[in-house]
Amino acid sequence: MTTLLVIAKEPLPGRVKTRLTPPYSPQEAAALAEAALADTLDAVLRAPARRRVLVLEGAPGPWLPAGFDVVPQVPGGLDERLAAAFAGCDGPSLLVGMDTPQLTPALLAPALAADAWRHCDAYVGPAADGGFWALGFAEPDPELVRGVPMSTPTTGAVQRRRLTDAGLRVRDLAPLRDVDTAADAAEVAALAPGTRFARALAVAVR
Repeated sequence: MTTLLVIAKEPLPGRVKTRLTPPYSPQEAAALAEAALADTLDAVLRAPARRRVLVLEGAPGPWLPAGFDVVPQVPGGLDERLAAAFAGCDGPSLLVGMDTPQLTPALLAPALAADAWRHCDAYVGPAADGGFWALGFAEPDPELVRGVPMSTPTTGAVQRRRLTDAGLRVRDLAPLRDVDTAADAAEVAALAPGTRFARALAVAVR
């Protein structure tokens, strides 16, 4: 079975979702980040996995359910932190972020099925902003992530090309929209109205 990883920041005001401020206050942005993280962890908890790991910058809080191993993020850029997360894995591993509260087990299912890694070496979940919301390897190789420029409109394309250039057979997961801006937040909440995130956004816009 596949190891599922979530890379996340402790949802502290002024430290997370800063692009939501304004229109939201740092406290509201942190509440939205906490809700998004809780939704993500819940989806991962309901999906079949060999192991579930939270790769965390900061300290765990009451939003963390049982069933996760917690490991600290290493210093450095996002590429270094992703590489280190995969370096701690053995065998099939799939990593997601905390910015897609609309995540469901069904969206993860193609990479978790019994035949998920048959004729496949890697999975990429493309994000609407040009990045990626998920990345997985049959056999994790940190060097395939290290050095990829992150948080750019071409991050996803560069990462995918890095994989194919290395000879890996790559499959794509469904595209999702990350929550970075207020417009993103409104669209994602509308797509997933039953989530903690949607409820938190409804409180924030009152």
